[in-house]
Amino acid sequence: MITITTQPSVKVIGANGQISLGKQYAGRQVLVEEQEPGVWLVRTATVIPDNERWLHQPKTATDLKNALSWAQANLPTDTNIDTLLEKLNGQD
Repeated sequence: MITITTQPSVKVIGANGQISLGKQYAGRQVLVEEQEPGVWLVRTATVIPDNERWLHQPKTATDLKNALSWAQANLPTDTNIDTLLEKLNGQD
């Protein structure tokens, strides 16, 4: 684990209840935990929407990785659609 220590800086909480952490964090999502009154822990975070969580399950992630590897190794080719449809319909 890398620990980076910086000097504390004084921030002023504006009338709307906001503080600025700097432009390098603009647009980022953060977790804010109030550890005790007046003490907050702010951590950057990546939030996964509930309807996409299944993609991050170990088996699904492995299956997806394997499918992407297969697709890279088996590039698409031009196909004569009429011949393909005849084969699918059993008319070889």
